[in-house]
Amino acid sequence: MFDKSYRQRLEADLAQWEADGVIAPAAAASIRNALPPLPAAINVAVVVAIVGGLLIAAAFLAFVAAHWTEIARLLRFAILLAGMVVTGALGAWFAATGRNVLADLCASIGAIIFGAGIALVGQMYHLGEDFAGGMLLWSIGSFAAALLTGSRGALAVSLVAASIWTCMRTYDAPDVLHLPFVAVWLIAASLAFAWNSRAAAHLVALALLPWWIATSLRFEFDGAQPSFALANGAALLFGAGLAIAAAPSPRALRLGTVLSIYGAFALAGVAVLEVTTVDDIIRLRTGTVPSEPLWAILCGVAGVILALVSAAITRRPGEVLAGCAIGLVLVAAPLWPASTAGEPWFAYAALLCAMLCLVVSGMLDAARPRIVAGWLGIAGVIAGITWAVKGSLLRRSAFLAAAGVVAVLFATALDRVLPRAGR
Repeated sequence: MFDKSYRQRLEADLAQWEADGVIAPAAAASIRNALPPLPAAINVAVVVAIVGGLLIAAAFLAFVAAHWTEIARLLRFAILLAGMVVTGALGAWFAATGRNVLADLCASIGAIIFGAGIALVGQMYHLGEDFAGGMLLWSIGSFAAALLTGSRGALAVSLVAASIWTCMRTYDAPDVLHLPFVAVWLIAASLAFAWNSRAAAHLVALALLPWWIATSLRFEFDGAQPSFALANGAALLFGAGLAIAAAPSPRALRLGTVLSIYGAFALAGVAVLEVTTVDDIIRLRTGTVPSEPLWAILCGVAGVILALVSAAITRRPGEVLAGCAIGLVLVAAPLWPASTAGEPWFAYAALLCAMLCLVVSGMLDAARPRIVAGWLGIAGVIAGITWAVKGSLLRRSAFLAAAGVVAVLFATALDRVLPRAGR
């Protein structure tokens, strides 16, 4: 996952293999020569330079803010333009001299100044109070800077502005699905794919969460629990990430792996939310299936299908279990009981099985984030079942004991089956 630690481990292995006579010295030298050079690390001088640059920028902004009312409008506008020009020029100089981190920082500061310029120009000339539109304009300008300079920081600024934009639009029109953000996100994801950058992939994955959370919280689902809508989003993110990673491309592998990591943690978080919030928020109805929008259900189904397609391509049994984990979390919603007298035992069982499948999936595929997400989900689900407000504590303890026995039997079966598969 981290190039430097991998290289150190590989170098130690090569030295050991060469000493043991497993490989010839010429073969070890060929392996070392075939590896690309490591990217330059951020040293102490660069860190101090970054802090110094931030302090100078903060001092400049504080000085301008203190005398803002005394400065003429035209001069204010010139100051904003000068700030963007200076940061751009410094970034170009840093990039020409190979100081890529400082160049990225200058592009990021320039994108922030651009956003401040939009707000201040609107305030100076009393433009329309469309804050969401201003955020969209800021996002577009920052994205253009990221596209031209390759700055990950400018991309981060663009995605933050776009997230604020979509949250404001969703708040203004809670019954309308804000699809324009999806188009913006797909463009950003394409850029992260083209860059083949893990940092950009993390930014893209994080940017998807505010849109889905805002959509789930603001839509009126006729009393349905928002965690059920969130489950469909986590399912789609997880399944799509696995499917993208299964494509025969290193770029797709990097982007899809990051998306699947966020999807796995989102799935675990949703499982905990379903246990801890449903009994307190949902008013139990006579029907057995909570009312959810069709588009959200289709997203969840697509997540399951994509995970299984990925498993068919890669031939990894762990991805089959990942698809099962996604499906079980989604099934927990209609399994929630309609009767006020009982507790959702089948839903509890489905969520526990889902998190167990997530752990086993990560172990079979050697995907540590999936394992961590599964364990966190198991801990949260067990805690939610144990300390649920409604129901009998004695019955919950009996349920947990029965679930423990089933898990032990499942472990015994796995112990007999896995050696035959050569695991």
